[in-house]
Amino acid sequence: MAHTPVDEEELIGKVRHGLKLTPVATPSASRRGSGVISTPSGSTVAFHSRTADERDAQLPHATKKALSDHLDNKYTKLFTLTPSRMRMIVDAFEETLDKGLQEWGQVVPMFPTWVFGTPTGSETGDYLALDLGGTNLRVCLVSLLGGCKFEITQTKYRLTEEQKQEDGAVLFDFCAKCVKEFIDTHLPHVTHEKPIVVGFTFSYPCLQDKIDHGILIRWTKGFGAPNVENHDVAEMFRKALEHHKVPAIMSALINDTTGALIASQYVRPHTKIAVILGTGCNAAYSEDISCIGKLKDKNLDPTDTVAINCEWGAFDSDFHQHLPRTKYDIHIDEHSNKPGEQAFEKMISGRYLGEIFRLVIMELIDEGVMFLGQNTYKIEKAYSLDTAFLSLMESDPTDELLTIIGIFTHFYGLETTLEERQFFRSLARLVGRRAARLSACGIAAIVRKKGYVEEGCEVGADGTLYNKYPGFAQRIHQGLVDVFGEKGKNIVTHHAEDGSGVGAAIIAAMTKARKDAGKYADL
Repeated sequence: MAHTPVDEEELIGKVRHGLKLTPVATPSASRRGSGVISTPSGSTVAFHSRTADERDAQLPHATKKALSDHLDNKYTKLFTLTPSRMRMIVDAFEETLDKGLQEWGQVVPMFPTWVFGTPTGSETGDYLALDLGGTNLRVCLVSLLGGCKFEITQTKYRLTEEQKQEDGAVLFDFCAKCVKEFIDTHLPHVTHEKPIVVGFTFSYPCLQDKIDHGILIRWTKGFGAPNVENHDVAEMFRKALEHHKVPAIMSALINDTTGALIASQYVRPHTKIAVILGTGCNAAYSEDISCIGKLKDKNLDPTDTVAINCEWGAFDSDFHQHLPRTKYDIHIDEHSNKPGEQAFEKMISGRYLGEIFRLVIMELIDEGVMFLGQNTYKIEKAYSLDTAFLSLMESDPTDELLTIIGIFTHFYGLETTLEERQFFRSLARLVGRRAARLSACGIAAIVRKKGYVEEGCEVGADGTLYNKYPGFAQRIHQGLVDVFGEKGKNIVTHHAEDGSGVGAAIIAAMTKARKDAGKYADL
């Protein structure tokens, strides 16, 4: 089970501006002093530090040479992607994307979303968006004002790990209750006679044969709720709305990446691709109907375009031939709730980077390289090291790396030397850089497939890694240059618009206009 993500702002305050320590009495013969500190949740955690009388009884620490040898001779090689290796991955990625367009049931499924064309910027109306994400459930009221403008009101509801594993009916009941509460609070004029339209942002691999229908292929992002996979999640949500007498009509099942694509195109028409790089990872782009072999029997206009939800997190999950998986990646896969699936996601998403880092630390502990004589039970817990910590380690501005001192003291009761802290920061950079460069490979595959290398294009990007991890966007850009040469500079990423909220509303508006015009009314 994954560790609950840490609030970075609260963590920064703790580790950079001093921790309030409460010492407790310890026997004079104790090797280390002890105390307790307050965690973000308000509970207390024990800490240990040497007393002044024990300065001569130095704890054994890793030597600078030992750490340097491990970093240079092992980990740098394991986590570094050369430009030639990246180009090989791009070749395989592009081939995999095309297979998904031509045939159903491929490892990267390339789902048609039934979102046709691009927004005009003139869409108007009030819509609700429900976003079932990996961490939160969000309910949004989006008012499209036309002229590429909008207003949004939203409420977030925290999802516990227990809720993510409960029966599917219970999960969708929770969703319906949250929508009802939001309507009661913000939309008292909405009634069963005048219900509001809801766009349901459900960002998990679904097979859709029309826009208001979707069969869940598999859970991702740590979800494991039973009795949902291979079921129509749109219908399950509709039944929950009816059961709780919610005055709302679910009109479109939307993926957040597709929503990010459409929302970004609403304000930046040159956007061709959208990617989500956060708890999970995915990409969406508009494809010509004429290039999608598996839609030939639909009798669609070949000159139209449709948004494709790639679900690229599954890339190389079938034979593991292309991605440079380490033993840490394999361990994460084998001990996940979905072993053998989402190979690409498990190497680049924010859910797993902290765990990759932690597994390397555990290896060094097991080899007797560091933390000898210290109690390491806190860091031994799976997923106890959040990816937010790697972000903080990389951005530590102090010579003594005081932020890293705070992280290891605060959360794990472990003492570190400057050499160890320098090693941790270097390791965090390796793990983060690999994730960004692999992300660049996925983007490059779509860019080359669509022929955007020469003319260039904009890529709307969202997610905590892209938005908050230091240098992540710059590393993606460098990766694109390493793949395409100087032409890679023609591919520019920017912060995507709110796909799961605003994007859902725009798609609902586009869908209404399309069906009102009688175009593809059964889709």
